[in-house]
Amino acid sequence: MTPKKSIPENIMRILRSVVAKRARTVIGHIIEHGLITTEELKEKYGYNHPPRAARDVREQGIPLETFNVKDSTGRSIGAYRFAKWEDFRADKLKGRQAFSKQFKKDLVEKHGEQCRICSALFEERYLQIDHRVPYEIAGDDLLPNRNPDHYMLVCSSCNRAKSWSCEHCPNWIDKRDPTICQSCYWASPINYAHVAMRDIRRLEMVWQGNEAHQYDKVKRMADTAEEDMPTFVKKLLRRITGKRS
Repeated sequence: MTPKKSIPENIMRILRSVVAKRARTVIGHIIEHGLITTEELKEKYGYNHPPRAARDVREQGIPLETFNVKDSTGRSIGAYRFAKWEDFRADKLKGRQAFSKQFKKDLVEKHGEQCRICSALFEERYLQIDHRVPYEIAGDDLLPNRNPDHYMLVCSSCNRAKSWSCEHCPNWIDKRDPTICQSCYWASPINYAHVAMRDIRRLEMVWQGNEAHQYDKVKRMADTAEEDMPTFVKKLLRRITGKRS
């Protein structure tokens, strides 16, 4: 439990200054009750993706810790509360710094109108600026010297997938080491050593426009072989590389 009177005055001022609706809702509930459960986020406030609501708070520079509690039926559910006050980082307490339109245009000029994870082409307006190393781990570059190499453009689908994977990574939960993130697939989809600290290799591929017929052809071959596409494509690659496993 985190009673109001135990919250330092300078921290309380910051908590009260948050205006983003979802983050403010979570913060207000924790101030009043000491914690907020995933069940309350869903049933009381209508947030069907509790980790996203918690992340909104963390993106304001306010650290939360995740733990388990029992609901009225004895079932274990997740809950969030403020982390230790000494864990509040002064360089992050004002939250994310907004990206300028020019900064996004600079990224488009450097990498094209393309998601850096799945390589699909999108109009600029459908691409989102993403921190290669999550904001919650490394914070933001200080303006005006923001390094474009620390950011990339991703589609909304890949951004959601990255968020889920990062939030369940041991480094996110315990270590918070930026160097581990830097060698992860989600920070560098081309050159990486792991995916969320697991020995996994991924290859995201999208066929667009005139390429679609190539996918359809491979799909028909997989259907004839009565195999799903990932299994069939891996089998083709093993034939090319001459490996049996």
